[in-house]
Amino acid sequence: MVMAHAQRRGPQVLNIGEVLGQLSGDFPTMTASKIRFLEEKGLITPRRTPAGYRQYAESDVERLRFVLSLQRDQYLPLKVIKDYLDAIDRGERPENLPPGVVVSPRIVSDEMAAELARRGRRLTEEQLRTESGASVPLLESLLSFGLIGHSQGMFDEHALQVARACVQLEGHGLEPRHLRPFQAAAEREFGLVERAVAPLTSRKDAASQARAAEAAREISDLCLSLHRALVQDHISRMDF
Repeated sequence: MVMAHAQRRGPQVLNIGEVLGQLSGDFPTMTASKIRFLEEKGLITPRRTPAGYRQYAESDVERLRFVLSLQRDQYLPLKVIKDYLDAIDRGERPENLPPGVVVSPRIVSDEMAAELARRGRRLTEEQLRTESGASVPLLESLLSFGLIGHSQGMFDEHALQVARACVQLEGHGLEPRHLRPFQAAAEREFGLVERAVAPLTSRKDAASQARAAEAAREISDLCLSLHRALVQDHISRMDF
């Protein structure tokens, strides 16, 4: 069995009827209730609008094709298929795939692919300095004040983003010692996010965990927007 690789044209955001339209040719018995069932089992995690409506991406359609093909052609239980998808989402090659099964790269969303790339990236101190433009004293200060950290001498994408921002702020006379309140504020905001998603994280099923991660990202973005608006309001009141 080989999964379909044909490029599909259409909107990037699909409703459940449009998803059924794309799948009906290969899976004529597919229904909206089965799509929702597969979501409950954590096999797909469509986005939700503020009103709660599902929005499907092309990657969701490819995941559904993968699941339905393995069910139909290989008679595999959903738990086994879920293990394959979890491995793919971790950026790993699924083990023990049935012969002839090809995993389409489109099974992973663009956001997930970018996130996996960021998570997996590791930089030496020299690479961090080169890519961020930070000096040795600045990096030492960032480490000293806990604004960045490393694991066995290797830095991640988070450290690179922090270092780049601090290089720019240093040009305005703001040193790492001045920026410690940002770390404290970030920890407080994380506490708010953690409290807000606690009802979802307390459930151990994959669908709830996925919704918790999505909610955490959304709340984090809203906190950043609020922070920016409040700071800009204070700036607007300044006499220049």
